[in-house]
Amino acid sequence: MRQNVYPSDQTLVTKRGSLPEWRIIGPIREWSIPTEPIHPDILALIQRALEEDVGSGDITSNSIIPKDARAKGRIFAKEAGVIAGLEVAKAVYAYLDPDVLFQAEMIEGSLVKAGGNLAIVSGFARSLLTAERTALNFLGRMSGIASLTRRFVDAVVGTKAVILDTRKTAPGLRQLEKLAVRLGGGRNHRTGLYDMLLIKDNHIDFAGSLAEAVHLARAAHEDVELEVEARTLEDVRIALELEVRRIMLDNMPVDEMTRAVGLSSGRAQLEASGNVSLENVRRIAETGVDFISVGALTHSARVLDISFELIRG
Repeated sequence: MRQNVYPSDQTLVTKRGSLPEWRIIGPIREWSIPTEPIHPDILALIQRALEEDVGSGDITSNSIIPKDARAKGRIFAKEAGVIAGLEVAKAVYAYLDPDVLFQAEMIEGSLVKAGGNLAIVSGFARSLLTAERTALNFLGRMSGIASLTRRFVDAVVGTKAVILDTRKTAPGLRQLEKLAVRLGGGRNHRTGLYDMLLIKDNHIDFAGSLAEAVHLARAAHEDVELEVEARTLEDVRIALELEVRRIMLDNMPVDEMTRAVGLSSGRAQLEASGNVSLENVRRIAETGVDFISVGALTHSARVLDISFELIRG
């Protein structure tokens, strides 16, 4: 049975009195199922973004454009990149006005050339212009992250290294940004502090030793995946003796990473982390590590330049 990925009763309906110019919506129709359901956190983010931008109404559009005027427009890329966020943009328009028709012209995660169309939208002109900026903000941010992720992924082609993101995301945007990483070809590390044990330097220092930190973590959550941060090759040796199956090589020089890979000999998955850039990621991958986590994917990605224009005639 097909399941609606959008909420059936939006809270915007409670603003009927304060937002008279909005097309207040009832249940959102199901017209297509995205490649993966939109996470509830992203749907809530769409609601907050529209409330933030529209407030009591789009006073410019509502003053100039007749209420029943209809229009068509195109969303297009002003520069080349990897496109991410089309389903999110579609949900923005649907949240504001379910009568807007959003026709994607690209597949999520695909490359677009400068000037290429991403989507055609049609419906009430006020709705198209009111939702425009919110939709473009999501598309630009997500596509920027996806584009940078793809550059890192392409840089390690031919090695076994998998590019991972981190928790270095903008507050409140984690699900959105991690989705963009996936669409760019990367993989997600842990979502938060709750879904994986990751013993870092401060935990080790507080426990008194790496061994004690591992013991305490396993005693509390024996069925949860565990990873430890290793600052030295000695830390790697200890972790392997403790039968830790995933070890983070924190800010290790490349030659030490190579030695750590030899020391592990496949007994644990190794993750390189710290000061990873496009300039050095290939050398890191060639050491034989399994994963490379890159904070820059989300904290340093430049927004892709995406625009909207009405189609005349």
